[in-house]
Amino acid sequence: MLVKDRMSKPVIFVQAEMPILEALKLMQREKIRRAPVTREGKMIGIVSDKDILNASPSDATTLSMWELNYLMSRIKVQDIMTRDVRTVDENTPIEEAARIMADNKIGGLPVMREGRVVGLITETDLFRILLELMGAREDGLRITAVVPDRVGELAAITQAMADCGASFVAFGQYSGDDTETRTVAFKVIGIDEETARKQLEPMVERITDVRVTRQ
Repeated sequence: MLVKDRMSKPVIFVQAEMPILEALKLMQREKIRRAPVTREGKMIGIVSDKDILNASPSDATTLSMWELNYLMSRIKVQDIMTRDVRTVDENTPIEEAARIMADNKIGGLPVMREGRVVGLITETDLFRILLELMGAREDGLRITAVVPDRVGELAAITQAMADCGASFVAFGQYSGDDTETRTVAFKVIGIDEETARKQLEPMVERITDVRVTRQ
C-alpha cells in the first residue's frame, strides 16, 4: 500500500497572509486539522489548528474583546506556521510515512507529485488503515498468540486454520517479549473458539487472548 492509495484529497490550502482567525474558521468548516500554507502558488509552510489556538490569548487575559479582536486580526498565518515542512512522495510506502510521522512526532505530511502538493497523509488516515488491516469493522474470532520466531511458523498457523475450515479476515504480527518469539493477532470466520484453541495450542507457546468481535 502506497501513500497515494490512502491520502486525504483534495488539499485545502491557506494563504500566508490570511489572518489566523479566518484560517481557523476555514479549517473548522472543512473539518481539517492542518493545511499547507502557500504564497504565489508555492508551499512555504504548514499550519495546524493547534498552532492557531496556541497563538491565541489565554482565558486569563485582561484585554477587552475589542482589543483581542484587533490583536488577533494582526496575526497572519505566516507568523505562526511551521516553515521546515517534511513531505513524502505519493509513491512512498504507507509504513514509511507512518515511521516519519512517529519519529518526528508530527500529525500529518503533505504528499508530493513532481513538486506539487496533491494530498495529505494524516494520523486519521493511518488509524483508518489500522482498522482495515485488523478487520475491526468485521465480525469474527480474534486470536492473539505468542509463537516461536522461526521460519515456517506463520505458514503452519494459517494452514492449521484452513484445515479446520477457517477463513482469515485479518492477520498481523509484532515483536514478542524476547528475540526468540513473535506475537501474532488475527481474525478468522467459520470456526468456533474451542476448535481454534485445539488446533493452535500444540503449535504456539501460548494463546494470550481469544474473543468474538461483533459490530
